[in-house]
Amino acid sequence: MPDPIVIATWPFGKVAAEAALKSLANGDPALDAAIAGAQAVEDDYSCRTSVGFGSLPDRLGRLTLDACVMDGKTLSCGAVAGVEHIKHPAALARRVMDRTPHVLLVGEAAKWFALQQGFPLEVPYTTDAIKEWLEKHPDLRQKPGANPPAPCDGASEINIDADHHDTVTVLTRDAKGSLGGACTTSGLAYKLPGRVGDSPIIGAGLYADDLAGAAGGTGVGEEIIRIAGSSYVVELMRGGRSPQEACVRACERVNASAGRRGVHPARVAFLALDPKGNVGAACTAKTNFQYAVGRGGKVELVQAKEIAAGM
Repeated sequence: MPDPIVIATWPFGKVAAEAALKSLANGDPALDAAIAGAQAVEDDYSCRTSVGFGSLPDRLGRLTLDACVMDGKTLSCGAVAGVEHIKHPAALARRVMDRTPHVLLVGEAAKWFALQQGFPLEVPYTTDAIKEWLEKHPDLRQKPGANPPAPCDGASEINIDADHHDTVTVLTRDAKGSLGGACTTSGLAYKLPGRVGDSPIIGAGLYADDLAGAAGGTGVGEEIIRIAGSSYVVELMRGGRSPQEACVRACERVNASAGRRGVHPARVAFLALDPKGNVGAACTAKTNFQYAVGRGGKVELVQAKEIAAGM
């Protein structure tokens, strides 16, 4: 019988890995455990500013959430994007998977669906998040009729510092050997209203297939979307690459994509889990990516290998 395994992005992924590992120990399927891990981070205001309620809002001060889930056994998946006032977008993505013929619902329509499914409307803001928004972005508090802030020149130039990592991705293997994954985020801090990154996009922020492996991305989502990052990692594993080799190749591809456009490579990272329980992770330069690995009842943080441009 395969040993249950969990991997999750960033140091706050330890919270997710602990919750998911406990779920797996209770005999829950891989996807249920992945969602339990994602929700643990959504609920923990103290460990992050870019997942769930209490996160940093967009340029207008609105907090919108994105999430997706995928079952590696059946390839069933669901996602939501740009959802306001719904506390658990990963659980809502699961409802999209289970209760509709669709994969992705967005914005007000996704919130309407959440209400139909019994999710309550809640206030997503904390005093600290709004205070930081006001202090760091005084240009957003403009007089009526003033020109709006200039849009970002490009995703590669968006600064993701150590406090604003955006996504928690949770990948799991259960006692039956099946794989599952969940990804949840509030996206980049102070993003343009309506911006959606890789996190709710199956094949970009998350992909899981029992026959090949599971993978997830984090960082500047635009760059992960450009290379269909998680799908690319899984297909490399399908072709015989190890999870580590596949993540390295994905980072090299991000670097090459930036080079073709003449910009500095964005800070992104990938992590992967194959059907045998092997794990891997890599990141582009200066990303300082740590991820949590849970197995055998223990969770530890591991430093990912950095892949510099030109390697």
